[in-house]
Amino acid sequence: MATKKEIRIGLIGTGFMGRTHSNGYSQVSHFFPELEYKPVLKAVCSRNAQKVQAFADQWGYESIETDWRALIARDDIDAVDICTPNDTHAEIAIAAAEAGKMILCEKPLARTLAEAQQMVDAIDKAGVANTVWYNYRRIPAVTLAKQIVASGKLGRIFHYRANFLQDWTISADVPQGGAGTWRMDVEAAGSGVTGDLLAHCIDTAMWINGAITDVSAVTETFVKERMHQLTGQVQPVGIDDACIFHCHFDNGSLGLFESTRYARGHKALYTFEINGENASIRWDLHDLNRLEYFDHADEGIVRGWRSIHVTDGDQPYMDKWWVPGLGIGYEHSFIHQVADFLKSLETGEPCSPNFQDALETQKVCEAVLESAASRSWKETGVEEFAGYSKEPA
Repeated sequence: MATKKEIRIGLIGTGFMGRTHSNGYSQVSHFFPELEYKPVLKAVCSRNAQKVQAFADQWGYESIETDWRALIARDDIDAVDICTPNDTHAEIAIAAAEAGKMILCEKPLARTLAEAQQMVDAIDKAGVANTVWYNYRRIPAVTLAKQIVASGKLGRIFHYRANFLQDWTISADVPQGGAGTWRMDVEAAGSGVTGDLLAHCIDTAMWINGAITDVSAVTETFVKERMHQLTGQVQPVGIDDACIFHCHFDNGSLGLFESTRYARGHKALYTFEINGENASIRWDLHDLNRLEYFDHADEGIVRGWRSIHVTDGDQPYMDKWWVPGLGIGYEHSFIHQVADFLKSLETGEPCSPNFQDALETQKVCEAVLESAASRSWKETGVEEFAGYSKEPA
């Protein structure tokens, strides 16, 4: 057996995303044995020494750091994985790029377009491999949806609609800021549902359906003040609790997007539907192994929505898993992204979405927030999106 090339991982951040990424690194070689590269869990970093040691023990990291600068300075780290709040992404990524490290960064790329551009500039100058964890692309049913659209089966696309609904911030007693609720703090997060949830929807939409060219948006902050965990003071809330926007895609289709954390009964309802001249498809995260498909070419007496169970070996990624009929879960999307990143190191091709792709998504997010603030249409500045082609595959 050929000796695997090691990629020594330095993980920064030990929250929810730190766990999903660590699982991806731990599992990838078991299910993608043909890869030339193998991740090694070399070091993990968080400010609390006791907690980070417990995390290292649980996931098998060889060592710990409590200062991310010390982790980046180490010679035995090849790739830095950023799983920290959004306000630290730019500083960490730029420092890692200057140190010549590969970078895997959680989404959104940054709080603002200006920060994101600085990160892209640093990556371009350093020439280091990079990717951003927009993981929903790599759920097999979502990847299949892209393949179906790219094949031309839907014909001309008329509509793309998506939503991402949650309900965890309805109570006015939920604080802002701090370890568990930094997403509620505009200084840490940059925005609310736009950067947290709609960014996923936008990335997937442009990957499947091409560039979003202009937007018209409305946002709302339902609870105007919350206690800040770090100061103990009641402070104004600066994030968007809910956002709705419609848009034009470069291919002439219309888009409709909604996200909120105030949809009682919905914990993580992410759906999209695409309507074309010949056919339509739709997907629901709650039933993530299925893709629904309607083909107008079917004989009238049997025409209707069909449910495709995406578990066969000839469907995206599924040849790496079990037998037909047995599904996989949310965590597998991260394993797939690790596998694709390692494969990109073999081929020399970028691992999409990379920092440049995530910058395009950031442009749309920023235009959405500017549109809502000004109550006017805004151009996004996105001209093309990597991985999308108007011509059928």
